[in-house]
Amino acid sequence: VQRSDSPDQTRLRQLPALDLVVISHDHYDHLDHATIRTLARHSAVPFVTSLGVGAHLQAWGVPPERITELDWWQSAVADGITYTAAPARHFSGRGLADRNATLWASWVVQGRKNKVYFSGDSGYGPHFKQIGERYGPFDLAMMECGQYNEKWEAIHMMPEQTMQAFLDLKGKVLLPIHWGAFDLSVHPWTESVERLNRANTTKVFIATP
Repeated sequence: VQRSDSPDQTRLRQLPALDLVVISHDHYDHLDHATIRTLARHSAVPFVTSLGVGAHLQAWGVPPERITELDWWQSAVADGITYTAAPARHFSGRGLADRNATLWASWVVQGRKNKVYFSGDSGYGPHFKQIGERYGPFDLAMMECGQYNEKWEAIHMMPEQTMQAFLDLKGKVLLPIHWGAFDLSVHPWTESVERLNRANTTKVFIATP
């Protein structure tokens, strides 16, 4: 992998060989240009993503045969693992003129024995219960928990809503994500997981990174 002073690029070099990359939507903190360019040049890893995001990948050097785009409730199988795009309550766009030009999604990943859920970015809504009824229970649910504010509650969950969404999904283990990398809101750095722990009245298992 090309050398870089970027901490993200350093972490990328430290990863083992990747089997597949899942991308939830095209916001900058979920779709990094430099990372995609590096993967395009130095690996043959396939990408599974939501509708429209493939245009970004192709523009940055990923061959189209390595890209699978899915609409909500559509699935693709790779190496015996099923990847299903599921609803989320968010938006997309990387500039002023492309808002909602591509789709955003959460993801259900099903192997032979286990099922994993990845929330991507989402406000709380009835889609979590719908996903839980169709695909749950989940052995692991990776749920956004951070960078929230009451002013944009429709697109990012408050920590207490993260816990309720996890229960709606029928999850077994909760892994809070989207709180320890980028500072996109005004709440204190660890407030999100502290509030999540206080909301854990049913004593579900919360994994730590």
